Amino acid sequence: MTALMQLPVASRRNASLDLIKWVAMATMLMDHLRYLWPDAHWLFVVGRMAFPLFCLGIATNVARSRPGDLFTDSNVHYLGWLIAFSVISELPYRLLSPLSSTLNVMPTLMLGMLVAWGIHHRDRTSSWLALATLLIATALHSRLMYGAFGVLLPAAILLSLQRFWGWWLLPAATAALANSRTRWLADSGLTVETLAPLITAFATPMAGLWLLRQAFAPAIWPVRRWGYLFYPGHLAALQLIRVALQHLS
Repeated sequence: MTALMQLPVASRRNASLDLIKWVAMATMLMDHLRYLWPDAHWLFVVGRMAFPLFCLGIATNVARSRPGDLFTDSNVHYLGWLIAFSVISELPYRLLSPLSSTLNVMPTLMLGMLVAWGIHHRDRTSSWLALATLLIATALHSRLMYGAFGVLLPAAILLSLQRFWGWWLLPAATAALANSRTRWLADSGLTVETLAPLITAFATPMAGLWLLRQAFAPAIWPVRRWGYLFYPGHLAALQLIRVALQHLS
């Protein structure tokens, strides 16, 4: 029996996973508050927690499926939601961050799930799908938020979920590499300010994996399909607030 099956992650509704999703959304919102307060650099450091935690959610969802059952209704719906919100989220992301050289984060998460499928199901179809996805991610590395390393992160976390001991360093290192393209690092080199986001990204998968294995008695409001709306919704709300503040100033 794998380490995964000994954990609450295998249950139908996992309060630990819901808590992780709430923390991911909260830290993402804090990160994007920099569009309203550009001088609050500490928000960027806190925001490095969001992407690894979302990848942990994807890896956990993949791990719940039976190996070999690739094109189930659940998997097809999950992929459909990620594709749909990859498209829907691009306009509010572009309005809020018109100078960004990357797409919104949803395509990275969607491609990451396809690679994780290949690691989990390990049949011919899923393996070829994962290989094709990696080739696409490599070609689009500069256009993907968190690049090709970000695409690899859900699979790295999945391997850690399945094997646990000794594998926690893999997602930690992958998360740090995914954040190594930050403008701060390129402009300033290795300083305390530039190392803080990398250390946060490195530590977050380990903290998330530990949290996933905890049992919470109190009920936590579950994050269901409405969670997809949070990403484009909060981007649009922040853009409206920024425009309103500009007109008031």
